Amino acid sequence: MARAARKATLATTMAGTGHPYASLVTVATDHAGSPLLLLSTLAEHTRGLLADSRAALFLEDGEGESDPQANPQEAARVTLLGRVERHDDALDLGRFLARHPKAARYASFGDFGLYRLTIERAQYVAGFGRALWIDEGLTVPVSAAAALRAESPALIAEMNADHADALARLAEAALTGRQAPLNPTDERQAKGWRLVACDTDGCDLLRGDQPLRLTFPAPAGDARSAKETLLQWDAALRAENAPNPGFGGRD
Repeated sequence: MARAARKATLATTMAGTGHPYASLVTVATDHAGSPLLLLSTLAEHTRGLLADSRAALFLEDGEGESDPQANPQEAARVTLLGRVERHDDALDLGRFLARHPKAARYASFGDFGLYRLTIERAQYVAGFGRALWIDEGLTVPVSAAAALRAESPALIAEMNADHADALARLAEAALTGRQAPLNPTDERQAKGWRLVACDTDGCDLLRGDQPLRLTFPAPAGDARSAKETLLQWDAALRAENAPNPGFGGRD
């Protein structure tokens, strides 16, 4: 859920008052799965974090939110507890901007900086009355994420340069549930998707301001396995009477 989320509610403690304070923030994740936030020191939540780094981040499943008949209490959601601290990392800033391209307009302002939530505990709610506290396995081990973190820039460049058609087909299939090959008209209309980020759990595509998350069926340990998964999905889509390639996760 954290990988696919683009927004969350950040709960902090107001500096000087000790009063709880909640605000809307945009979010991405680093390669290990820790949430990344681009915050301004002028914001109330950042002033609170600089005095007390403890925070909670609330994320919810957006599926069904446009359905007026849906019961919000039945939606999955997670609350992440931990500490939010400044995180000056160029690659992770790139991941955040890939997820939120409009943020590039102010990311270089002097009051803005990248922050990261180090998750200490989580509560996952699967629906009404179904809650579970989680204390282990909250992020991917740094060692497991290291290879793809180092190799992802080259993978992104290669996929966009050499496999743009495959990315278009994957995006179209994920958005529409299509299983058959695209006809020429649909394939032309699906153009414009770019791979903008990749991690062990999946990859992020972007067309204009429209994001799309594809979730791998099994963790990818390096760029080679991530690329193979993407191209195998595409081969399945191009095959006659192909089964659903099995990717999931959508914004």
